Amino acid sequence: MKKLIFPIIFIYPYFLAQIPSGYYNETIGLTGYSLKNKLHEIISRKNISWHYGDLTHYYNTTDLDKYYDHGANNTSILLDMYSEIPSGPDAYEYTNANIIGSVSAEGQGWNREHMMPQSTFYSNYPMYSDLFYVVPTDARINQLRSNYPYGICSTASSHIFHTFTNTSKIGKSAIPNYSYTGRVYEPIDEFKGDIARSLLYFAVRYEGKLGTFKYNNSLNPASDTNPLDGTEERAYDPEYIAMLLQWHQQDPVSQKEKDRNNEVYAIQKNRNPFIDHPEWVNSIWGHIPETNIPKSPSRLKVAQTNAYFTTLQWNKSTSPNVIGYRIYKDGVLVASTRATSISIDHLTPSTSYTFTVKAYNNGYISSSDSNTVSVMTLASDSYSKDLFVSKYLEGMSNNKAIEITNRTGHSVNLRDYRLAIQLTSGGNYYFPASYELEGTVQHNETFVIINPNAHFSCYTINQAKFVTAAPQMTYSGRQYLELKYKSATVDALGFPSQNNSSILGNVSLYRKANINQPTSTFKSMEWDSYANNYCQNLGTFSSEKSSFTKEVFKIYPTPANESIFVSGDTENIQSAQIVDVLGKVVYTEKWPFRKKKNIFIHGLAQGKYILKLDHHTFNFIKK
Repeated sequence: MKKLIFPIIFIYPYFLAQIPSGYYNETIGLTGYSLKNKLHEIISRKNISWHYGDLTHYYNTTDLDKYYDHGANNTSILLDMYSEIPSGPDAYEYTNANIIGSVSAEGQGWNREHMMPQSTFYSNYPMYSDLFYVVPTDARINQLRSNYPYGICSTASSHIFHTFTNTSKIGKSAIPNYSYTGRVYEPIDEFKGDIARSLLYFAVRYEGKLGTFKYNNSLNPASDTNPLDGTEERAYDPEYIAMLLQWHQQDPVSQKEKDRNNEVYAIQKNRNPFIDHPEWVNSIWGHIPETNIPKSPSRLKVAQTNAYFTTLQWNKSTSPNVIGYRIYKDGVLVASTRATSISIDHLTPSTSYTFTVKAYNNGYISSSDSNTVSVMTLASDSYSKDLFVSKYLEGMSNNKAIEITNRTGHSVNLRDYRLAIQLTSGGNYYFPASYELEGTVQHNETFVIINPNAHFSCYTINQAKFVTAAPQMTYSGRQYLELKYKSATVDALGFPSQNNSSILGNVSLYRKANINQPTSTFKSMEWDSYANNYCQNLGTFSSEKSSFTKEVFKIYPTPANESIFVSGDTENIQSAQIVDVLGKVVYTEKWPFRKKKNIFIHGLAQGKYILKLDHHTFNFIKK
């Protein structure tokens, strides 16, 4: 599209026109990777992760072409960086309605393009739906780009495989000094800075998780398409960083990017710092890497040992430009930290381990090992062996929330934790991409994951640690849910490969106060059940029996043989259910106490059961 030669006046609310007051105050005086880490903390706080399907709607706000020959009055044409022709009319244009799947040629429709290929993060949320690097593009170019990195194409005509209508192309990589020699997609100069700043945003936003993504660890780097290098600080291969810095300099921040940054902030509640402060790119990645071997950390010691974790402490390395420490368990790298202490968890009780620590500098040169310490874990302790789900709320419409509690005795890094949900399609059960947690949770801390459209009486989305419309937080009560650590199930809600409506539908489940351990198999007897939308003390898991769980009825006798009797004002009880230890409803009765005070149980097998009277639950034993 031809650029306008007269000024365009954009009308935005005042709060959208500027960086929020105080947003970057914590960065004052910081440079290098310390600045990058602080920016990560800022832009990762309280942001909203929407569902991938929501993005199509949001593009009508974030990605309309107001900047070329359509101008400020455009209310329908999408701006596609892969097909935009800045110097003249485009070969084709799209409205939001032209979204499409697979195509055979340019101009047939658009779809959503992950600037960082979704295979990098296994299509997991929140990365999967992040508007800062998921953009509308021509479907054919998107399809042909595949998971090739952005890059500089060779000038040899025999090395160019596709040239598109706006002269962007796919060709053999000619990124200077870079080991990768496969195919790259080279955008036009107009958008190289936009793309560079989007990829640098990715490196900041997901710092702490980058090492869990697919990165360049191939035995043949010439064929590895992923420019991530496995580090949390630098993030990309040095030669790739050099190219991104070049693109950032040659194509400065445009008005389009500034406006889009404000629009995405209104939707996601976070920003791309390199649009607000372009100078930070060089401040973080423009330093000269250290070339000397750093000195080892000293006086490594064991500060605490329990059944499932140990806490280590050491004195920092005295060398300059040390940016972190790597911890080795029995010679294998298990963690890294910027601090001089760390808790290593998921250990096995009554087991012996050895630990060492190495320092590394901003040139990614490691020191030799510290002294070695040995640990024998305890046979048992009073702490929880892992995080556990302490509340599950399945209310009307989007009232969905899950509360998780840390009683492990130490702070927990959440980078390897995720929520999984089991869905059905055509009668088959499957797990879609997970929702990944991040950050750190302290001992005795309780946090909440909530749907962004929830409206609970006792809790707002601003109070939650995680806000997401990912599939894991749009459940209907039928689905099996689990908290996972890496690939292992930590805590389960419901039962896999079955309809869980009888135990998870239209209820608020509160973990009983005497339960402080997760279980990989759901046990109904560990939970108090309340009506849907019931919401009290969300975000706080008390070790004492809370006043709101006080039972207004009593059941007797237990153990029982023929009948369970219920005392109290029972006439208004609408439903009685008996649930076995596997969560299966074995008895249901409507208005059970209109003419009697008991529930007949003579037909039940011996064992433990739960009696549910509306939102009240009682454990009993059939003898």
